[in-house]
Amino acid sequence: MRNFTLGDFDFALPPDLIAQHPAAERAGSRLLDGTGAGPVDRQFRDLPALLRAGDLMVFNDTQVVKARLFGEKPTGGKLELLIERVLQDRDVVAHMKVSKKPPVGTTLQMVGGFSATLTGRWPQEDGPLFRFTLSDDPYALMERHGHVPLPPYITHADSAEDERRYQTVFAKNPGAVAAPTAALHFDQPMLQALDAMGVQRATVTLHVGAGTFQPVKTENLAEHRMHSERYAVPQATQRALAEVRERDGRIVAVGTTTVRTLESYALSGEAEGDTSIFITPGFRFRSTDLLLTNFHLPKSTLMMMVSALAGYDRVMALYRHAIAQRYRFFSYGDAMLLARTPDA
Repeated sequence: MRNFTLGDFDFALPPDLIAQHPAAERAGSRLLDGTGAGPVDRQFRDLPALLRAGDLMVFNDTQVVKARLFGEKPTGGKLELLIERVLQDRDVVAHMKVSKKPPVGTTLQMVGGFSATLTGRWPQEDGPLFRFTLSDDPYALMERHGHVPLPPYITHADSAEDERRYQTVFAKNPGAVAAPTAALHFDQPMLQALDAMGVQRATVTLHVGAGTFQPVKTENLAEHRMHSERYAVPQATQRALAEVRERDGRIVAVGTTTVRTLESYALSGEAEGDTSIFITPGFRFRSTDLLLTNFHLPKSTLMMMVSALAGYDRVMALYRHAIAQRYRFFSYGDAMLLARTPDA
């Protein structure tokens, strides 16, 4: 098997193809069908025609929280916190963006009139995350004073449109700082159409962390340290996964976060926990037959995952086609449907 390096997953993307705003309607985006011999340009509303009765479509039902908070140090220096995880009581784990890190024990005054006291790093002393104790319930504070944590490649400040559209229509478990973007295309009419044709639906939860945007910095992929995210697979979904195999149906993962959850569950047998799974070419998939996904960043771990599923040469050819046909890329962009190759 080919020994892939980071440079293999690079490609030139015209900046104007990076979608800064969602399509006017959720299901109004384009869909690149990559399941056949060659690329087929479709509309997202064509998706039901590519599925069949008995398929199981699995969604990530995490809810994006307004995790970006602003404040200042006692010295007056401005800072930004991005809440990565809520722990017990009023403790949170966050990325801190500041010119000079304050010492442990410092109480920060945050915009909105609350405070955040730095208690150390988490989970390791040399890691990028910091632990804070907030002056009130973290979820309530984020809802009142937080901002939508838009990805770094979206250049505008968050708006009311982002608060509505950077969230799936079925989000219910708060905890993500990035949306499961493949699921942003679904509206209620599309879900009803899938139900009517006999496509089964199930949910998992994976709270997407900011690490999803973490660049790979090592040419040798084996040296990359993957970020960790929390996941859960409900009992109803466990039953649905077993039943779809019994009836010889296909498992359709909506988004790479769903793939991370399904494959972590299949590998470990644990229905909930933390996963730092890193899927690269050569990975043997156990619970993903089709993948609906958006277009990903060059040299990202997500490019490696989709190449592992659908084949490196096929994926790179599909991306060349998408760029030539001016598909919209990344979180607010268009979608593609991929099928697992027989040897994946």
